[in-house]
Order: sequence, then C-alpha cells, then structure tokens
Amino acid sequence: MSSSRARSLTWIAVLATLSRGVADETHWAYRPIPTVAPPRPSDSGRVRTPIDAFILRRLEKAGVRPSPEADRRTLIRRVTYDLIGLPPQPREVDAFVSDPSPDAYERLVERLLASPRHGERWARHWMDVVHFAETHGHDQDRPRENAWPYRDYLVSAFNADTPYGRFIEEQLAGDVLFPGDPRGTIATGFIAAGPWDESSLRDIQAGTLDNLAAQYLDRDDMVTTTMATFTSTTVHCARCHRHKFDPISQRDYYGLQAVFAGVDRANRPYDVDASTRSQRRELEAEAKLLEENRVPRETLLSPRTAAEVTRWERANGERLASWRVLDATSFVSAGGAIPVEQPDRSILFTGPRSDKDTYTIVAPTGLESITAVRVEALSDPSLPSRGPGRADNGNFHLHGIRVFAAPAAEPSRKTELALVKPSADFDQAGWDVTKALDGNPKTGWAIYPRVGRAHQAVFQVEGSGIEGAPPFPGGMMLTFVLEQLQGGHHLIGRPRLSATDTPRPVRASTIPDAVGRLLARPPAVRSDDERAALARHVLAQRNRERLAALPGRGVVFAAATDFKPEGAFRPAKTPRAVHVLRRGDIERPGKAVVPGALSVIDGLPSRFELDDPSDEGSRRAALARWISDRRNPLTWRSIVNRIWHYHFGRGLVDTLNDFGHMGGQPSHPELLDWLAARFRDGGGSLKALHRLMVTSAVYRQSSAGREDAERIDASNRLLWRMPRRRLSAECVRDAMLGASDKLDLSMGGPSVRQFVESKGVHVTPVVDYAGFDVDSAASFRRSTYRFLFRTLPDPFLATLDCADGSQLTPVRTESVTALQALALLNNRFVVRQAEHLANRVEAERAGIEPRITAAFRHAVSRRPTREELDVVGDIARRHGLANACRLILNLNEFVHVD
Repeated sequence: MSSSRARSLTWIAVLATLSRGVADETHWAYRPIPTVAPPRPSDSGRVRTPIDAFILRRLEKAGVRPSPEADRRTLIRRVTYDLIGLPPQPREVDAFVSDPSPDAYERLVERLLASPRHGERWARHWMDVVHFAETHGHDQDRPRENAWPYRDYLVSAFNADTPYGRFIEEQLAGDVLFPGDPRGTIATGFIAAGPWDESSLRDIQAGTLDNLAAQYLDRDDMVTTTMATFTSTTVHCARCHRHKFDPISQRDYYGLQAVFAGVDRANRPYDVDASTRSQRRELEAEAKLLEENRVPRETLLSPRTAAEVTRWERANGERLASWRVLDATSFVSAGGAIPVEQPDRSILFTGPRSDKDTYTIVAPTGLESITAVRVEALSDPSLPSRGPGRADNGNFHLHGIRVFAAPAAEPSRKTELALVKPSADFDQAGWDVTKALDGNPKTGWAIYPRVGRAHQAVFQVEGSGIEGAPPFPGGMMLTFVLEQLQGGHHLIGRPRLSATDTPRPVRASTIPDAVGRLLARPPAVRSDDERAALARHVLAQRNRERLAALPGRGVVFAAATDFKPEGAFRPAKTPRAVHVLRRGDIERPGKAVVPGALSVIDGLPSRFELDDPSDEGSRRAALARWISDRRNPLTWRSIVNRIWHYHFGRGLVDTLNDFGHMGGQPSHPELLDWLAARFRDGGGSLKALHRLMVTSAVYRQSSAGREDAERIDASNRLLWRMPRRRLSAECVRDAMLGASDKLDLSMGGPSVRQFVESKGVHVTPVVDYAGFDVDSAASFRRSTYRFLFRTLPDPFLATLDCADGSQLTPVRTESVTALQALALLNNRFVVRQAEHLANRVEAERAGIEPRITAAFRHAVSRRPTREELDVVGDIARRHGLANACRLILNLNEFVHVD
C-alpha cells in the first residue's frame, strides 16, 4: 500500500471516529452550563476571588506554587493598560504606590472602569473581532464615510456597561427590537462591518449567476461574523457540505443565511434622539396615508382641515403664477443625445452623453407677452438614480440658459430676452441657480444630493415685450438654449419648459400646476372632490414642512433594507430566497430553507416560527433572541473566554472563535463554566466580569519566570505566573503620545485620516502615509479614532501586528522582526514624539539627569537606575536630549505591559 493511500485511510478513520463521537456524546461546548461550586484549595489565604480557588486547585494538583504578587508600580501599569489602553500618569503611579489603604487597588480598578477611556480600549478589541474597517475592501476599496457611528456606539456601549444580552440584540436587530432607541439602528453597523464586494454586487448585471453568487458570499460573511463572534463556532465550514467535525448541517448554515436574506450593507439614516425619532415615525406614517390616498374623506372635508386650507391659501395663493406648459416643435441636442417627447410635454433625452452639450428647444407660447420662464428638471426611472440629471449620480449642471423670443408669425425675427432674478426650489451648495446666468463655464445650477425627484428654476424676464415693442397679438415663439459647458457633468435628462404672463414678481414654487388651477377657482364654486384634493395637498405640504423642521439626521453604514439603488445593487423588497447549494455550487441549488440557527443546542429551536416570513426584521430579531437566550451555552462561554484572553494573554480555550472538535480544550473547564454561569445570571455586566478577573490573585501575580515551575508547566497553561504581554500597536502609538503630552482625548466623530489622500482615476484612493504631517491635529487623536483602510493599512502600525481589517482577528499576532525595531527607531512619528517628549521634560525640569528621570517616568512609569542615568545622560550630552528620549521609547520595557 502506498504511503499516500495509507495517509488517506488514516484520515478517513479519524473522520469516522469524530463522526461517531459527535453522535455518541455531546461535545463539551454544546452541553448546558452546569452549576459549579468553587473548590477549596489548601492555600485558601491566597484566594481573593473565586477565580483563584479554581486556579490554585489545579496548581496544587500539578505540584506548582503560584508566584508572589507583583509590585505596585507593575500592577498599576498592567491594569491601566488592560482597562483603558493608556499608560498611567506619573502622579497616578506615585499616589497608588504610596497609598497604604488595603483597598487601594480595588479603588484604582473602579476609577479605571468608570473612565471614558475604558470604552475606547474595549471598542478597539471588538473591532478586531468583527473585522471592522472603513473601506469596502476587495478590488474597489472605496471609503465608507459613514462607518464611524458604529465605532462610537461601541465606545458608548462599553462605557455604559450595556448588559451583554442587550448588546447582542442591539447589534443584530436593534432597529427592530428597540425602535425607539437611535442606538438600535447604529448598532446594526455590526452586520455591515466586514468587506463588501462592490464590483460583484453593484457592477455585475442583476440576476446573473455571478451577481447571485456574490450575494451568497456577502451573506456568508454576515453569518460567519455573527456566529464566530457570539458563539465561537465555525458554521461557515458547512457551506459546501455537512461540517466535517462538528454537528452542523448545510441546512443549519443556509438557515442562518436566510436570516440575513433581506438586508444589505448600505448607508442608513438615523435620528440622534428618541423624541425626534418618534415624531419622524408619526409624520412618515401620515405621509404614507396621504400618498396612498387613504386619509378619510371626512377628515379632508372637516371644518378644521378647511380652516387650515384657508390659512395656507392666504399665505401662498398670491404668489402663484399661471404657467403655460410649452409644447415644443423642435428639440435638438448638439452632443448627439436622442430626444423623445413625453405625454406631459417634457422631453426625455437618451442615448449618448457628450462631455459638452447644448439643447436647443423651440416652442410657441400662445402668449402676447411673458414675465417669466420656467425650466423643470423632472425625474425618470431610466435616468441614473432616477435623475433628474444625466450624470452618474443623478445630478446635472446647467451652466447657462439663454432664451430668444420672436413673433409667432415671424420666427426669424429673434431677440434675446434679458433673464433676471432667478429662483429655484433647491440649490446645491456653491451651485445656486444664479450661476446659470453668470456666463462662467465653470459654474452652474445643480441639485446634488437632492437627486431622484423633480426640481424647477424660474427666470424672470425684464420688460413686457421684445425690445420695447408692444405685445404681439399672434403670440410669442420662444427658443431655449440650455448649455452644458464643463466636461462630463451632463445636462437635465427630462426638461419641461413653461412660460407665464402673471405679473411680476414670479418665483419658483413647489405647488404643482394642478393645485394652482384649483386655487384659481373661487372657493365657493369648488366641488367636494376639488376641496378634498386641495386639502390633501395642503396636509402633505404641512407634513413635509414639519419633517424638514426636525433636527438633521445622522447616517451610518449598517444593515439596510431601504437605500438608494446603484447599478445592480438594489434593496430587496422582501427577503430573497435562499437555497441549500449542493457542494456550495451556485448552479446546483437544492431546497429552499427557512430562517433558523443550529440544531445542536438542546431546548432552543433550530428553525424560527415567524408570524410573517416576509418581515425581514423578525428574522434578525429571532436570531438575536436565540443567541442571547440564557439556555445557549455557546454564547456565555464564548464571551467570558474572550474577556479572559484579553486580560491573561490566552483564553481558557485558546481557539477563541472555534469551540468545536478541532478547537482547543479548556485548560480549566470548571472555571469556564463557573464564569459563564455567573456572568449570565448576574445580568451580563462586562464591567463586573473585568472587576472579577483583574482583582483576582492570579491576575496580580508577578510575571517573573521560575525554573521550578517551568520544568512542570513551561507554557504557563496553569497560570502559575502572570503572562508577560506586549502592547498592541495602537497602545504603543498612544503611549508615545501620552509620554510626549500630545494625546488628544476628545471623543467620537468622523475618523481622522492620518494619511494624504488623492483619488486619481481609480475607485480606491491613492494613500500616502509618509506624506502625512505628523504634527497636524489629526495625528494626536487616539488610535481608536483613526480611519481604518482594509487594503491600505498604516505601514507603521501594520509592522507592529495591527489587525487586518479584512480578517476576523480574535487573537493578534505577536511577532518579533527586525522591521519592528527599525520602525520604532526611525519612523517619522516616533522621531517627532521623541522630540516632543524632550521639549516636555525640558519645560518641566532643569539639568540633564532630572530631565532623563522625568522622561523615564512618563515613558515607563519608573525612575531610571544609576547605570541608566549615566548611559542615557551621556547620549543626551553627545547627541541631544531628543535622541536620548528616542532611546527610551525604544526600550523593551516601553512596548511591554510589564
């Protein structure tokens, strides 16, 4: 038998054994969490919290003694970095070291847990876990300008100690389960945190196999992130076949995909406070009734509504012009666009889009004289983003408008009219309607971002006739010239032209012509149908005004069901059908599945019973409740293990995202279960969990090595000492800013771009980190608030093993490379912070040794030894204090917790 065949048969036997094990005995992670009592170790005097009882009992069995408690300087540095991610200030170290109170350490812990810096530290951890970044990734790594509110939500949630069950539910279905809380919408940024394949989901034709495959892959990321983060399971391994090692079927996996079948990743508006949200919901509901003509007739004809109509009519009626919509006899596009006359007398331009274009439209007016002309820019489904412009984003740029008039009987006798006092229903900032008359080819009238709806501009005509001539009894012929002079910005896609002889002043109005005709009829002769139609318009106008008066809305990149379509990327009106894909092949769909979760958890349904399967939100709400259910052992074991890892450098289960058969075994299974049960039954307080861990004797141990213990447990799996850990990349950067006194502790808001950006011709920007001004205000913000690129990460932080935003990162790599040493010595940011540190201590102290002592205290929270003073002092004298500070920032001690 060949060796390769023997290996194949060996693996088959292993798989068969594992499969039998799954069938014969429930794996530890899926079992209900038992009631566990802390053991009673013989050395009970070292027990500070029940955690210590579990650890000590295992050490006693192994014949290993625990290490003594670390000194106070080490403890404050350790716990401060752990809880807030920043170094302690020298005055804080002095106060703690000299505090004789027996509860000095516990009070220190409480102060750190109450600090707003705590949420910033733990939000950064969570962003690793869910691979949050602010660009799409893939081949078109476009920035997400509105991803940052989710990061701010995380900071707030950790600071507020949001119960963990609610924390889960907010991120999966906060918009559904907590509709009155604006955070519920922002929190669903969790679902959208990962990469998004723009080219496959937006640019490939909808309905094609490639586009459909991209949708399945996009949902796969949502499923993988959700289940790995909250339940530490590798559900995604069942995408092509039944999970090879764990009791997870393809039906389970695709049932989870069905949960997310109605949402996409997109920008989503939200109200910043609950009261505004409530008002908006009421007004939007009223607007829907009006739009669908479902307001009761008795309401429309009631005395109260009639009085409101009268007030509105008095305020608006006198300003209405009687417009005559023009029926064009000639329309030409100089750029080759194809004009198609529409039933409403507008002209839809299709076909080629030239860099520069001019529409020439000729139409009789039937009017003897005119006082104003109107240009309407109407929307249309065939236009980009429904128009009204032909630009890719639905905008237009009307760079110039000229109008010529002639007697209808003598069309060749044309004279240009003087257009004055223009007005529009909306102006883009810097592109107001007056720019259409200024003769500047680089300016014009534009309406972005108010695309997808109709707009209008009105231009008054100076004088009552042509060159002082009397009105023409045969009527006036008008020639409109609409110009697009700046390359590629495009003109209106569907213009409609009107004229009026209503006495000036004439202004742009939002009142439809049909309503204007109703207003022209005396109230006494209006029919009930006409009064109802007018009332409907007035109520709708009032509704729009009230909506517009509400405070502005924020926008977050999150799970969305209603967003502006782009190419093939369009909202799902109802949840999309999800099928089991045989071998994961998009061309081999099997049975359709219903929303559900894992079938391996006793007492929890694997398929969700929904009152309305077409209700997208109910699917996510069902999964959120399934995960946060107290009967779900995976959830509560997962989070306590994750927190343990961040405090002790290694989880009780060292595979944080995989509790399955191929994952690690718990080093202290009883402790894991006790922590999970206590956390769950204690209300899910993460701060209480932190407090429990960092006040334990095991956490407070020295990190020094001991030969006797290393002979028995070289990997320190039993925790006979505190592991020595390196600072994260962000902590290194922030610690340098803290030492130099340049750290900006302002919280929240859009992320700072610590790079120079130029867009060029590609979707992915060209990013220059080396050209960024390290002395700019943005450079001093805490690293939690920096803009995170997926494909273009900060080289300095990436060198220090910062997380890759394209991957779920439950555990960061801790490498040791020559490149790290070179970066810490020569990076422009490091060099500049060394100079700032030198300036700081020069202002604080006089003399080389006092300044070096101060620099040590700011950087590593201690005074230098006599030998260090001599060596570093000599460097300062020969090469300058800045270079001496640069050396201090390169100490191993600086980049390690203790």
